[in-house]
Amino acid sequence: MNRQQLTERIFAKRSFLCVGLDTDVNKIPGHLRSASDPIFEFNKAIIDATNDFAVAYKPNLAFYEARGAKGIEAFEKTIGYLRRTYPEQFIIADAKRGDIGNTSRMYARTFFGEYGVDALTVAPYMGEDSVKPFLEYPGRWVILLALTSNKGSQDFQLTGTDGGERLFERVMRRSMEWGNEENMMFVTGATRGELIRDVRHIAPKHFLLVPGVGAQGGSLEEVCRYALTADCGLIVNAGRSIIYAGQGPDFALKARGEAQKLQAEMAKQLDTKP
Repeated sequence: MNRQQLTERIFAKRSFLCVGLDTDVNKIPGHLRSASDPIFEFNKAIIDATNDFAVAYKPNLAFYEARGAKGIEAFEKTIGYLRRTYPEQFIIADAKRGDIGNTSRMYARTFFGEYGVDALTVAPYMGEDSVKPFLEYPGRWVILLALTSNKGSQDFQLTGTDGGERLFERVMRRSMEWGNEENMMFVTGATRGELIRDVRHIAPKHFLLVPGVGAQGGSLEEVCRYALTADCGLIVNAGRSIIYAGQGPDFALKARGEAQKLQAEMAKQLDTKP
């Protein structure tokens, strides 16, 4: 999916919502746990219920790898179901990969070649040769960790460098020499407040993947105030606040309601775009 296609779908749906499929088998409704593949059955129900209001889905690999082979099978089935049933959806594998060049090349082959996802989160710490292999797949996206929403992000991301820049700023500026707004996005946490404005100043045209709205307390209005562009430029992720909205037989209906609320807010923000 290229940038134009993604933008068109955002405005067609009046939504830039990404549903995070951080599926913990210990948190899904009890009546699903006896299924042969409870994670997939849960994901399928959530996807069917929220598809009208979302433009993207983001399975977090940690929740699948923690289940071993069965978890990876659930991940593969989830990707396959999205591709067959809702081919217009943008699929992000949240795996935060990044290693020396030949290893990154294998990660890229895994996620873009084998699984066929649209985008992959990548950690930039090891530099250019660890990121470039992911950029070799036309139509696929690297989503680089820039300014994350976790407490520990202050340990490194906000520290100054010899040139006076904060580390996240140097990472962004340098990485923009490797990719462009057609194949690279940046992860920017919704809980970072006015720092989102600094991210947008560095990357005025790049899409930002913004986690932290919902359970982590980030403000959609604040994110849009600092980062919404004429062609949107945002994919805002909400996970726990949607997928765990209900614990009974109507869990999918409750998830749909939460997704619909966010979509309605996003539609209002799009109406006020620059």
